[in-house]
Amino acid sequence: MFNHSPAPENKFTFGLWTVGNIGRDPFGGPVREQKSPADLVRLLGEVGAYGVNFHDNDLIPIDATPTEADAIKKEFSKALSETGIVVPMATTNLFSDPIFKDGAFTSNDPRVRAYALQKTMNAIDLGVEFGATTYVFWGGREGTETDSSKSAADSIKRSREAMNFLCEYVKDKKYNLRFALEAKPNEPRADIYNSTTGHMLAFIATLDHPEMVGVNPEVAHEHMAGINFMHAVAQAWEAGKLFHIDLNDQYPGRYDQDLRFGSRDIKAAFYLVKFLEDVKYDGPRHFDAHAYRTEDYEGVKDFARGCMRTYLILKEKAEQFNQDPEVQSLLAEINADDGSMNPYFGKYSPEKAAALRAQPFDRTALGKRGLKYERLDQLTIDILLGAR
Repeated sequence: MFNHSPAPENKFTFGLWTVGNIGRDPFGGPVREQKSPADLVRLLGEVGAYGVNFHDNDLIPIDATPTEADAIKKEFSKALSETGIVVPMATTNLFSDPIFKDGAFTSNDPRVRAYALQKTMNAIDLGVEFGATTYVFWGGREGTETDSSKSAADSIKRSREAMNFLCEYVKDKKYNLRFALEAKPNEPRADIYNSTTGHMLAFIATLDHPEMVGVNPEVAHEHMAGINFMHAVAQAWEAGKLFHIDLNDQYPGRYDQDLRFGSRDIKAAFYLVKFLEDVKYDGPRHFDAHAYRTEDYEGVKDFARGCMRTYLILKEKAEQFNQDPEVQSLLAEINADDGSMNPYFGKYSPEKAAALRAQPFDRTALGKRGLKYERLDQLTIDILLGAR
């Protein structure tokens, strides 16, 4: 019997901002009371999570005094010790405060850009203090409403300069820390720079220390743009850049919904889980999602348990898919290879090109071949619906 209860080896994590979301939206105020970071850690311990992640100001309010900050950190450390919860990832809030209304690293104001670097260095120190080994950057305000306001090329250059500076800071401090860049096409800005995971991968290649920087793709952010999320994850994985991942769900073309993982597009979630498990991704599986505004904190626990349970159910379904005799027989037929084309693949040579140009192909017969993808897809549906 497959176990759908979370275990430490699953590395399921949540952000303080996820289970701590108080249900505020643009049309209404909070529906849940604010809980302390320590209490949120205890909530995560109760539902069986492995880790907790935080923005700097999720843990320490931006205007906290040193004395207040020390007291919060002490209580947070105590809760981590009591529950066994770890901190794999941290990040900086460069989007909430009014100073960032026109961006942080891409702001036209050099004083804002300098403050963003200062704030991030302090936040990196805070994350490392609690054991974080991955540091995420989401440029929530790094964009425009009107492209009359700033040069897109200059903004990318400013982003590069900031990443290069912060990589050097980490190296100077000898921190065991990697950066993961998180893309989003829009919201809260009309348009955000480096809007997809593919954009981020191209950007990373231009940095001074690309080996230190990967990506943190998020389901909702790719689905907002109508992109196949698993394909973005696969590209990041194949490039050796899948440093972290944000799991949630989303209806395409809508605002950033941050729905419970697997609650909207179960088929897309299945293919994602199957990919992560097949390639043996061993990083945290972070749920960057929120409970419905209808819920109290018991509902928040239901939400958190649901994210983890759905992942584990889909992991079981992926194993079933991989072991199903009919599915595997179809895949073997679809991918049949007698080796006759092997001489034409791989590294180019003039001799190989000449031989390939001389090779006859029965184009008509190849075009008529049925591939049985309809049958394969229905078997996938049968497995997901429990009909096999």
